[in-house]
Amino acid sequence: MSNDRPDLRASHEDRDRVVEALRIAGGDGRLSAEELDSRLESALSARTLGELAELTADLPVAPAAQGKDVLVVQQHGGRYVREGRWSVPRRIELRPQLCRVTLDFTDALITADVVRIETDMVHGKLFLVTSPDIVIDTDGLNLTYSKLKLRPRNSADAARLRIELVGQLLHAKVIEKRA
Repeated sequence: MSNDRPDLRASHEDRDRVVEALRIAGGDGRLSAEELDSRLESALSARTLGELAELTADLPVAPAAQGKDVLVVQQHGGRYVREGRWSVPRRIELRPQLCRVTLDFTDALITADVVRIETDMVHGKLFLVTSPDIVIDTDGLNLTYSKLKLRPRNSADAARLRIELVGQLLHAKVIEKRA
C-alpha cells in the first residue's frame, strides 16, 4: 500500500492487506479482541489509504513481509515519491527513465540495518532524504556521465541504517538531502 498520497481511494486489495496485518497483530497479542474487532470494522469501511495507514501505524511490519519485501520502481517520466510513514523493504529496485525519484527515510519504518538499492537509472534524479545516522555506500555504483552529491559522514559505526547503492547511472544524479 502506498502512503505517498493518503487521500487516494483504497482498493479491496489494500483493505485485505490491512485486515491480514491486523489479524496477525491480534494473534500475536498486540491487540485486544475488542480493539481488533474495532480496527477490522474500520478497515473494511475505510475509503482512503490514509485511513488504512492509521489502523496499522502503531504495529510492526509482519516478519513474513520483511524477508521477501521488495519495492520496484519502473516509471517512465514524471515523479515517484515515497515519504512519511512508509515501510522500508530490505531491497529496492529502481528502473526509472526520465524520472525524478524521492525516497524520504526520515519518518519511515526501518526494520533492517542495511537496505540495498539496486538501480538502473537513465536520465533522472534520485533524491535520498536522510538523517545524520544514515550512511550511504556507493562503492557498487557505476557512473556514466552522472554525479553524486552526498553529505560527508563523521562515522559509519554509529549508523542506524546503511544504504547500499549499487548498479548503473546513465546521465543521472544522486542527491542526498537532510530533513
